[in-house]
Amino acid sequence: MDKLIYLDHNSTTPPDPRVIKAMLPYYTEAWGNASSLHQFGRHAKAGIEEAREIIAGAFNCLPEEIFFTSGGTESDNFAVKGTAYEHRSKGRHIITSKIEHHAILESFAFLEEDGFEATYLPVDKYGFVDPDDLRKAIRSDTILVSIMYANNEVGTIQRMDELAWICAEKGVIFHSDAVQAAGKIPIDLKKTPISLMSTSGHKIYGPKGVGILYVRQGTRIMRWQTGGHHERGLRAGTENVPAIVGYGKAMGLARAEMRENDRKISGMAEEFRRRVLAEIPDVRFNGPENDRIKGTVSLCFKGAEGEAIILNLDMTGIGVTSGSACTSGALEPSHVLTAMGVPPELAQSAIRFSFGKDNDPGDIDYIINSLKAAIEKLRMMSPFYQS
Repeated sequence: MDKLIYLDHNSTTPPDPRVIKAMLPYYTEAWGNASSLHQFGRHAKAGIEEAREIIAGAFNCLPEEIFFTSGGTESDNFAVKGTAYEHRSKGRHIITSKIEHHAILESFAFLEEDGFEATYLPVDKYGFVDPDDLRKAIRSDTILVSIMYANNEVGTIQRMDELAWICAEKGVIFHSDAVQAAGKIPIDLKKTPISLMSTSGHKIYGPKGVGILYVRQGTRIMRWQTGGHHERGLRAGTENVPAIVGYGKAMGLARAEMRENDRKISGMAEEFRRRVLAEIPDVRFNGPENDRIKGTVSLCFKGAEGEAIILNLDMTGIGVTSGSACTSGALEPSHVLTAMGVPPELAQSAIRFSFGKDNDPGDIDYIINSLKAAIEKLRMMSPFYQS
């Protein structure tokens, strides 16, 4: 195997060495419980509060609006279920889109089983929610809208300002899963009236096992994880201090280096996308050319099955992921691509290439050549492919 090339940064990112360096003292020196009043606890608490201020600064919000969690999935569950149960006396209607992460979709399904009524907004062929559809869907008993900031499979960046203002004008709590957007594009919570927002550390070269739920001042939400009085009584559990410090460091780096990283990553990903579409026949690009996290490139390859492409590329040292999910042993087409109108048989050939800051532009030739060989091989084996 000549090379190892990681192109699955939307799944997780390698921790930045500067993040690891920032975390180490909280394992070896400042390892106290942040809830303790003695100096060992105070040192740990100081690390948490510094991270809280860094993250709040990145989103232009107040530090006291940042609550640490174990990651994006917990934050999504907390936002959806905590809001629904806190406001169920007002109504039981909740709204989301058809292309959300499963942490949102499964939380909505959970609430439906408990008597809540859910509306799932459609998207167009590029993955955009129509703001007029949201406006029409909101009712007098609507208590929550949850629409992701940027899609994890195709990168589509929703029209957040318009969607959030519609909810603000209607007096409806608006949550956004911003796991794929935070640290990659500017997010200004003073400008955009998002009520609740979820993010995760390991998507921006920080550690796994840490995230935040932003809760705008004045937004009421039920405690979902009960116990002690951690995180100002809203989220119980001894804080993961090293991870929180690491997330703060990662967010600070992401904010400082956002323009540089975007320029490099976008350039590589766009060059890759352009060449694939020019050099490999029968390829479909999924998502918009603009208004997208440019490092995310989703492609369907007619006549080649997605997981087979993954395995073939893996043998050449290239790590990618499929637009399809394997559920209980049965291959199901991506719910995102299906909602965007991609035919199921084509959706099963989808591959997501997600580039990162450590990728080398000099590897594009190798990636393209390996991909060409894999697609040609699989198409020759397919009894259904006709060019």
